[in-house]
Amino acid sequence: MADWMLWWIPGAPLVAAILLACFGKTALRGISPLVCVAGVGVSAVLSLLLMFTGNVAEEPIRLLGYQWLSIGDLTVDIVLQADALSTMMLVMVTTVSSLVAIYAAGYMHGDPGQPRFFAAVSLFVFSMTMLVLSGNLILLYVFWEAVGLCSYLLIGFWFHKPEAAAAAKKAFLVNRIGDFGFALGIFLIWLLVGEALNGLPPAGQQLLDYSTVFQAAETVSRAHPTLLMTACLLLFAGAVGKSAQFPLHVWLPDAMEGPTPVSALIHAATMVTAGVYMVCRLSPLFALAPEAQAVVATIGGITALLAALIALTQFDLKRILAYSTVSQLGLMFVALGSGCSGEEILPVAAIGAMFHLFTHAFFKALLFLGAGSVMHSMGNVIDIRQFSGLRRVMPITHWTFLVGALALAGIPPLSGFWSKDEILAVVGLAAEESPYPSLFGWLRIGVLLTSGLTAFYIFRAYLLTFWGEERFPKAAGHHPHESPPVMAYPLIALAVCAAGIGLAVGPSHAFFHFLSHAPGLKGEPHPLAASVMATGTLVGLAGVFTAWWVYIARPGLATTWAKRFSGFYRMSLGKFFFDEIYSAVAVKPLEGIADTSSLVDKSVIDRLVDWIAGRPALVGRWFRKWQSGLIQSYAAMMFLGLMLLTVYLVWVE
Repeated sequence: MADWMLWWIPGAPLVAAILLACFGKTALRGISPLVCVAGVGVSAVLSLLLMFTGNVAEEPIRLLGYQWLSIGDLTVDIVLQADALSTMMLVMVTTVSSLVAIYAAGYMHGDPGQPRFFAAVSLFVFSMTMLVLSGNLILLYVFWEAVGLCSYLLIGFWFHKPEAAAAAKKAFLVNRIGDFGFALGIFLIWLLVGEALNGLPPAGQQLLDYSTVFQAAETVSRAHPTLLMTACLLLFAGAVGKSAQFPLHVWLPDAMEGPTPVSALIHAATMVTAGVYMVCRLSPLFALAPEAQAVVATIGGITALLAALIALTQFDLKRILAYSTVSQLGLMFVALGSGCSGEEILPVAAIGAMFHLFTHAFFKALLFLGAGSVMHSMGNVIDIRQFSGLRRVMPITHWTFLVGALALAGIPPLSGFWSKDEILAVVGLAAEESPYPSLFGWLRIGVLLTSGLTAFYIFRAYLLTFWGEERFPKAAGHHPHESPPVMAYPLIALAVCAAGIGLAVGPSHAFFHFLSHAPGLKGEPHPLAASVMATGTLVGLAGVFTAWWVYIARPGLATTWAKRFSGFYRMSLGKFFFDEIYSAVAVKPLEGIADTSSLVDKSVIDRLVDWIAGRPALVGRWFRKWQSGLIQSYAAMMFLGLMLLTVYLVWVE
């Protein structure tokens, strides 16, 4: 039974995508949302059945489809692999995607490109589920790129808008930088594993199968420790691009130009989580390269704090949430990097990161869909300076957004409290037991500061949107209203998950016990210390109280602080000018080279080619004069030629 479920988890959304691509504009035009919801919903139901009835934790499933390609010593099979880690990801991806698809049915109602949108969403879910189920690195890379392609289609869905087209292109190009490193890392792993095993993997497996790579990892580590570290850093480069980490974080906030359901899909449960999943999946490799893990933690810490500082001053509600996603992903990488502390800490670190990824998917999807509900009611206006006091006209959106904000702020007993405290705990352990105590000491301070800033900026957004005097933009019309039921029900479902999932699996360590069956993650949980829980709660509450004090109790205080710290305010509002720096350092010089090349091509090369091409025509015009049509002229020319030839032969002899 589990075998056919494993094929149909990606198969159902693929069938939906094919049907919508072929018949979306004709026979299925009126029911395209239903087809997408059905395909993704079947995938979600099967994922839940696989988790609760498939016994994948105790007996992982490995299905061999067929041989895809064979080039010399490189053979790649289509292999699906379901274990505790992949099953958890499947449940998260498909559940959130199903709720987003239902929400999108209302949000995209009346859009002429609706069939194309739902076809792209279905293809996106198929690609993500195949990425999760991939049993080898090549298949992982193929669907890693497929997810990137689908994101390009979805971000640029409204391609007639210059901003959307530019954002899609930016996301695609920035991700190519990280993906190039990822490809190099896979190639290096192939070389190292092939050398370690003399090109002879275990029976029924290939060199790039996860199990084969993990079996050879110890041998590779002893023979080539530096090359293994290099391979891990190259693999992490792919995660930096896909999960929008510093310095490749600039694409994610601009992805807000796509429809709001796309933002929830990309930012919560699918594309951006792929990097965290990949590093966790390959944790047996990273465990043998503690230097690479330290780099992972450092990049994550810089990203988490940097994005939180930028989110403090933004006014676009979706952009605030986008930078929040970047920041929270940074915290996950800090946790993953804390695994360098040793074999006992590695499972705690990796599972802690995945726990936060799991809870984050639900409350961040909730916040994005809540922002979309506000945008829908406000006539597509999303600037929090143009509206306020929405809690009375949008009660469902208000209460569900509040649940998401509390979960993100880490307020007990909501989900974010349990998962964020796991990260605080593991970073504290790393500061005491890792080979880099100073580094993780600073990272612990950074995580606490990021947590406080997170609570502040999300409640800044919440208070400015839903509290204060009722104020609506002209685009909203005279009667702002709550979203229709098809959009409200997913909000309620996500709010229930954001509130209860952490409490359901956190105190009992059920999440840890389930994931500890995955390769490289076997271990025992570390109970959360009361001091960690108290510290995390106090930091979160301090951020919430500060936001209330600045924007409700003393509304003029925000302006005063902005003037007093004008330098920092301008830096934060300008997103620390990363886009401008990249434009000056990379984009403009490359455009200059392109313009120069174009000028040389048109002015020199094209003219030279045209000149050369014109010579035969010139010669032809000269010889054409001799073509008179008179027989006597031709005879005279033949006689002249014969005489010249005779003279030449006599002269030569």
